[in-house]
Amino acid sequence: MGGMTGETDLSLCVRKAVESYLGELDGEKPGGLYEMVIRCVERPLIEIALNHSKGNQTRAAEMLGINRNTLKKKMQDLQIS
Repeated sequence: MGGMTGETDLSLCVRKAVESYLGELDGEKPGGLYEMVIRCVERPLIEIALNHSKGNQTRAAEMLGINRNTLKKKMQDLQIS
């Protein structure tokens, strides 16, 4: 990813996707944009961390920088087994 100055590849990707989404609204007002982006990013982020840690929830939680119980709750909410 990019250095500490400027945007990372990930943030540029998110920026481009959100700008594209807003450009395609065709006059409609956007609503719930924050929640929409978080929902779109959270599932793949957790799944990638779990895959990278070979299913070890403790290591995945550490990788994500969250508590293991928080990870378990998010997995339950997102129906990730």
